Amino acid sequence: MRLVLVLGDQLSADLSALRKADKETDVVVMAEVADEASYVPHHPKKIAFTLAAMRKFAASLRKDGWQVAYTKLDDPENCGTITGELIRRAAEHDAAGVIHTEPGEWRLITALGDMPLKTHCLPDDRFIACHQEFDDWANGRKALRMEYFYRDMRRKTGLLMDGGSPEGGKWNYDHDNRKPAPDDVEYGGPMRFAPDDTVEQVLDLVQARFGDNFGTLRPFWFATDSAQAQQHLAHWIKGGLPRFGDFQDAMLNDNRFLYHAVVGLYVNAGLLDPLAVCRAVEQAYRDGAAPLNAVEGFIRQIIGWREYVRGIYFREGPDYVTRNALGHSRDLPAMFWGADTAMNCIAKSVAQTGSEAYAHHIQRLMVTGNFALLAGVDPAQVHEWYLAVYADAYEWVEAPNVIGMSQFADGGIIASKPYISSGNYIHKMSDYCGNCAYRVQDKTGDKACPFNLLYWHFLDRHRDRFAGNPRMGNMYRVWDRMDEDRRKTIRQEADDWLRRLNKGEAV
Repeated sequence: MRLVLVLGDQLSADLSALRKADKETDVVVMAEVADEASYVPHHPKKIAFTLAAMRKFAASLRKDGWQVAYTKLDDPENCGTITGELIRRAAEHDAAGVIHTEPGEWRLITALGDMPLKTHCLPDDRFIACHQEFDDWANGRKALRMEYFYRDMRRKTGLLMDGGSPEGGKWNYDHDNRKPAPDDVEYGGPMRFAPDDTVEQVLDLVQARFGDNFGTLRPFWFATDSAQAQQHLAHWIKGGLPRFGDFQDAMLNDNRFLYHAVVGLYVNAGLLDPLAVCRAVEQAYRDGAAPLNAVEGFIRQIIGWREYVRGIYFREGPDYVTRNALGHSRDLPAMFWGADTAMNCIAKSVAQTGSEAYAHHIQRLMVTGNFALLAGVDPAQVHEWYLAVYADAYEWVEAPNVIGMSQFADGGIIASKPYISSGNYIHKMSDYCGNCAYRVQDKTGDKACPFNLLYWHFLDRHRDRFAGNPRMGNMYRVWDRMDEDRRKTIRQEADDWLRRLNKGEAV
């Protein structure tokens, strides 16, 4: 007999390792281990979601006839690591070896490869593009731009295709998806599930073990099995999808979800199949229940961006998370862990993250990510923060989004220019600035929005790298047209503000 490893983000009934295994003779191994729960200080909701979903998935496997060797976190025989549990179970069952589906982190791939057990690693074919397919697409290209990869994925899947042409005549409807924050939101947000006995037991365990981690554990409302995740998906398709495209970049003080799907944690853990999700969303368009801009924008995030960043992560290798092309070294500010700040956009985004283990892509990219990049924060610390605090974060998806897209630490593999902006973008796309102690319209002075000062400070200190970038030339021409006294004031005020940040002052 063999052991069949199922990890906490592989909770799919059609997992390649399960398909390869023999239900009559093989033993499924699942383990809640301290090593996985603490390699970064995970949000308590993220830990609770993973453990509860694992326990329910194990129960479903047993019901389906599998023999499951399951180790709970508080089991006194728990070895504390995935490899330790496999070695223990192999001795217990006199197993000939281990079958497993490829993990989504180099850390675990290396650990499993170094085990003193015979292992057979199978590809994770829940993704549309295998590693070789992505590499074949990438080889020989001067720039690995997602848009062209996305078009290939549309052709491969047939999603939103009209024969050989894109539905509606265009591949991308992003220009329709950048409306500022609406006055009212007609969707009540994600479906919420009352914790059952299994979830309550996990919540008590997580509170006892990880109650001091950043983030609040209760109230806990996530779906924790595939049936609940499917209910949530149907709820969002009916109520949120029709307006999702219009307002996907918008942010509001008093509405944390707007029209967003909040399915990333379910897809990434295996409770929802990504292609099936996209087909359900496409069907809403075919049925006249959702407009093309909303449906295309969502599908692009799944079969385009999600597949693309996974390809980048595995193509670039284990050292990708250590890259720091801009040489940034400032420590992550305490405000990212909930310390006081006068910057309302940061305060709101961090508070939401602490409460929900969730923030949407613009809050991550253009608020917290934009700030970290402009302020010169060490990208490794930024990476670990995002990996820790969001329920949908696994390294294969999180690292390229942060190291590449958000922090430009990979030197431009993903982004052709840094994603930076002054306070004006946040003002345009949100109502954050109206409640802020700083004034977004002030470019200098005591009340000047820090984004305004840091934007020019970033461009000035990285001029040698970016002045020749064709997408950034206009920014430098604006800077050069300022008189020298104004440029000197901006540099000095930005330096003073950063010195206060370094001292740990509430800024």
